[in-house]
Amino acid sequence: MRIGAFEIREPIPELREPHVFASLRPWVDVNNVGTMTLDGLEVQFGAKELGQLVKPGVFYDFTRYRPTLYYEGSERRLRIPNSRVSYAKREEGNDFIFLRLLEPHALGERFVDSVLKLMTVFQAKRYTLLGSMYDAVPHTRPLIVNGRASGTQAEMDLKKAGVHESHYEGPTTITSLIPHRGSGMGMESLTLIVSLPQYVNVEEDYLGKVRLLEVLNVIYGIPIDREDFEKAGRQRSLLNQKIETNPEMKKALGHLENIYSLRMTRKDGEQLPGLSSEMEQIFWDSDGKGSGKA
Repeated sequence: MRIGAFEIREPIPELREPHVFASLRPWVDVNNVGTMTLDGLEVQFGAKELGQLVKPGVFYDFTRYRPTLYYEGSERRLRIPNSRVSYAKREEGNDFIFLRLLEPHALGERFVDSVLKLMTVFQAKRYTLLGSMYDAVPHTRPLIVNGRASGTQAEMDLKKAGVHESHYEGPTTITSLIPHRGSGMGMESLTLIVSLPQYVNVEEDYLGKVRLLEVLNVIYGIPIDREDFEKAGRQRSLLNQKIETNPEMKKALGHLENIYSLRMTRKDGEQLPGLSSEMEQIFWDSDGKGSGKA
């Protein structure tokens, strides 16, 4: 069955006012936090494949999102980058839809319209974007989650989970139209973006994943896998060891911790001091590559 630019498997499942969880690559998926979070949710709730874009090449430049060759047994196959959809039914509460979105290179409005049409057909109640961005934060403090909400219940959930309201202005992604247009269609929305230390560059960021899951636990009561906690703890320990042997980074970390404390107590509109360009360079020159692996 075609829904916009998506091909959806039949028979179409009947879902109970589903809440949609989306990740968006590459715009807000630093260290693969959004992707990892969706991975965990799909496994935990036994998600089933629902569909994907019929012709991803309409939206994507395959010199930027490269297809990959792989073997399945003795047979050589080609995997083409795509935006994929899955779903999970729950015994209680809203069912879930999971969207793994790749940011479009062309026909962005058509892409947005297709996502909105998909959610409309399934009568989605809420769209939630899960992601991560680099920020001037220390790994030694609870990671900050920034976000926005539309809809009375979504706004209450944002506050209940202790998410900092985002006042960001600047370049963004065309997929920001999804919650913007969705609110005009009566759909709630949440944006949950965890701030990651700019000096940590890893393939699997468990500190970020656990922080997002903590927020989802408050909102939905979703349990967090103990193994994720343990891996996050090991990553923090490795980062502590690295900084302990680097006096310059240790000094800069102290400044980040001071800025963090001010950030937690500042009033709306109050400007915060930042790291000097010299200290910024210390962190960017030592960005954690090869460190923090669990």
